[in-house]
Amino acid sequence: MKKILIPVFIFLFFCSCDKFLVENPRTSLSTSEFFKTESDFNLAVNGAYAALRGMYGSRSAWTMGEMRSDNTHYDYKPSDAALAITQRNDVANFMNDQFSAQTSDKWNTAYVTISRANAIIDQIAAAKFSDSSKNAIEGQAKFMRALSYFELVRFYGDVPLYLHVVNSTADVTKARTSKQEVYDQIIADARDASDKLRVPVFPQTGRATKGSALTLLADVYITLKRFADAEPLLKQVTQLNYQLMPNYADAFDPAKKINIESIFEIQYNASLAVPQASEFIYNFIPRMSNSTGITGLNQNTITDLGGFNTPTQDLISTYEAGDKRLDASIAIAEGSFNASNDFVPSVNTAGGAVKSIVGYTAPAGKVGRPFPRKYLHTHTQPRQTNDNWPVYRYAEVLLMLAECLNELNRSAEALPYLKQVRERAGLAASSETNQVALRAIILHERRVELAFENKRWLDLVRTGNAVSVMKAYGIAIKALYTYLPANSYNVDENSLLFPIPYAEMQLNPLLTQNKGY
Repeated sequence: MKKILIPVFIFLFFCSCDKFLVENPRTSLSTSEFFKTESDFNLAVNGAYAALRGMYGSRSAWTMGEMRSDNTHYDYKPSDAALAITQRNDVANFMNDQFSAQTSDKWNTAYVTISRANAIIDQIAAAKFSDSSKNAIEGQAKFMRALSYFELVRFYGDVPLYLHVVNSTADVTKARTSKQEVYDQIIADARDASDKLRVPVFPQTGRATKGSALTLLADVYITLKRFADAEPLLKQVTQLNYQLMPNYADAFDPAKKINIESIFEIQYNASLAVPQASEFIYNFIPRMSNSTGITGLNQNTITDLGGFNTPTQDLISTYEAGDKRLDASIAIAEGSFNASNDFVPSVNTAGGAVKSIVGYTAPAGKVGRPFPRKYLHTHTQPRQTNDNWPVYRYAEVLLMLAECLNELNRSAEALPYLKQVRERAGLAASSETNQVALRAIILHERRVELAFENKRWLDLVRTGNAVSVMKAYGIAIKALYTYLPANSYNVDENSLLFPIPYAEMQLNPLLTQNKGY
């Protein structure tokens, strides 16, 4: 089977929800004119997959999912007040507003994905090819639509619900739909996708499978605290022949992508003639004029590129002694910061400045700046890496199942699933059966297992820990970094949602703003 190849062009008729032409375009096709053959539909599905990159692998994704939490921070450079950098820092500092492009990108790309999925769903019933192929196409489209709305409702709350192609300005101006109704639609789409999609076949192709849809549906139920509904779905996933990779680092190795642990990941490919590459690591290493000492290739990361998603000491300290995931997840860039607050590596030969974090002590005159190692892999061109972005891994399924069983007062049954994750990490199995204590253990396990996968902020919110944890973290980090403003980390219930983008509110007068913005 062929792996997904995402087309580099974007169809004009897959418009986002905020831009329309009154006059029918004479140089492009409508969806009804375009969608004829199975190949047409598969090409459109690939276009929807491409849009997912903006939701998961973009700067807004890890800014909102990790830097908003106690997992990561940023390198501060007082002389650089560029708007994009300031806005990104503001998200971490709980000072962001409705004008921020760093929090509007997720909204925009989610609706682009939804628009493309809707175009497929609207037309698939009339298609003239096999029901088997139609089910596979519709299942993928509904999975992506459900995934997109799940991102929107968790980050923004009530959002407009579009279930068909938007053909006029009248179709655009919708008020915000209640979270309950949005969740009902997500559940309906994910259920339908799980019925229509095929079971995973290994090696996988990168397309959504029955396992992807079941995992998404279970994740939705867990978010809604419907643990009894999630449990059988997760147990069904455990019967689909997924396994943990033998070594934690293997799960992220581009040479082993879409492996037996992968349930769904966002695809990138640096080997094509026109690369569809990722560049995560260049955002996560320090600001430096020459990145050779870390990536092996020369790239200036000083301007609006490096210095973000920096692992905090709070995260590093939470790893247990002997946890193999620490070294696989976080490395040290050794060097010094110059007078401009830019990083100068201690060794500038390929990878020479990269040190293991385990037992690390900076030598005299040097500093050790941590960065997410799980996205550092060999590549041939600067800013063109082959790393995929993980959305769901089998390790998370095991932790979700353990969480469900614990919440259903069957804590002893949860331990074997937790054990699998901990044993791979080189840690002893837990014997804790007190529900409250085990709940904290599982949340901690999620933190270290899924670090830098954009899960931490959402975990804090859904478990009711965001305000208390981030208030305490804010006090600690403000004592550590004197550059943080006095009004930073003013965390309250309004902070749990991000603002509706200002531009969207200007285009759609029926939209209302979230409290606090």
